[in-house]
Amino acid sequence: MIDRLRHWAKAHRGLATACAVGLAVLLVVLYRLAFRADTGRAAPERSVSVAAEAARTGDIAVHLDGIGTVTPRAMVTVHTRVDGQLMAVHFSEGQHVASGDLLAEIDPRPFEVQLTQAEGQMARDTAQLKDARLTLARFRELFGQQVISKQEVDDQAAKADQFEGAVKADQGLIDNAKLQLTYSRVTAPITGRAGLRVVDVGNVVHANEATGIVVITQVQPITVLFTLPEDQLPSVLAKMSGGAQLAVEAYDRAGQRQLATGSLVTVDNRIDQSTGTTRLKAVFENVDGVLFPNQFVNVRLLLDVRKNAVIVPAAAIGRGPQGTYVYVVAADKTVAVRSVTVGTTNGTDVALDTGLSSGDVVVVDGAEKLRAGSTVQVRADEATPPA
Repeated sequence: MIDRLRHWAKAHRGLATACAVGLAVLLVVLYRLAFRADTGRAAPERSVSVAAEAARTGDIAVHLDGIGTVTPRAMVTVHTRVDGQLMAVHFSEGQHVASGDLLAEIDPRPFEVQLTQAEGQMARDTAQLKDARLTLARFRELFGQQVISKQEVDDQAAKADQFEGAVKADQGLIDNAKLQLTYSRVTAPITGRAGLRVVDVGNVVHANEATGIVVITQVQPITVLFTLPEDQLPSVLAKMSGGAQLAVEAYDRAGQRQLATGSLVTVDNRIDQSTGTTRLKAVFENVDGVLFPNQFVNVRLLLDVRKNAVIVPAAAIGRGPQGTYVYVVAADKTVAVRSVTVGTTNGTDVALDTGLSSGDVVVVDGAEKLRAGSTVQVRADEATPPA
């Protein structure tokens, strides 16, 4: 009996192995079918976390941006009007000086000598004129008595006139000597800031020297020259012709920190053809001295203020092949793409001409993850209710 069982097992060993393999394959197929059925089910769409802000109605400034250079209102190189030795300097480098302040002194002694000589010559010629006039009076009496001829009277009158002319010339010499003496005291022609001293005490200075003694720049008030594109010029001229006083703001090189506020003074009378821009000049009081000559500044010209405009953050504006758009959050937390027309931009705010109404909630952060119909979860700490 045992031998028969062994013989049967040997005879059907292949069949058992085939059944086991077939069972394993069947299990694998069933598992894969179940996995595909599970993965084939539509998974619920996850909400996208975004920051949103409501469009608001308000006023927005219309600015024209340009780049400019700070220039002094006036800049004068102080020269001596006379030649001589520099005896004293009465200013410090960088000092604020007022018009008429004494800056330097030239040796006055040569001019004092000239003045003394002119005054002495004046005294001599005055005495001679007095004598000539007395003699002329006596000659006229003698002529009346027919003692002397008319020719002698005329000669004496001419001599008196000559002395009178000499006295006037002497007066001119005196005035010139006094003027040279005045020029020996060098004073500030304008109010401003003194620069570095060019010459030191003890040097002989000359009136024809190009360097002068010091350069004074007027920095209070101070001006800024800046440029704007020529297509913006008509709107500026229209405002100026209407009598508007346009405000101008000066910012640092990075354009982040406001330095000063002034007003537009004038527009240049021509357009630079090579750049297509025109120059404008603005004046700033510069009381705190924050603007410095030849400093580079960014300029913002306040042209107008738009009233009751629909305003959204600039971060909400998207740009694509069809133009500018925003993602608007609906009440059911889904978003829709809406085309908008961008108007004025002022810093981080944008005024829209069309496309939105006040109170519409737009996505300002996370829009790169969205498409039309996406479900969003507005972050509570960044959501802004309608104004």
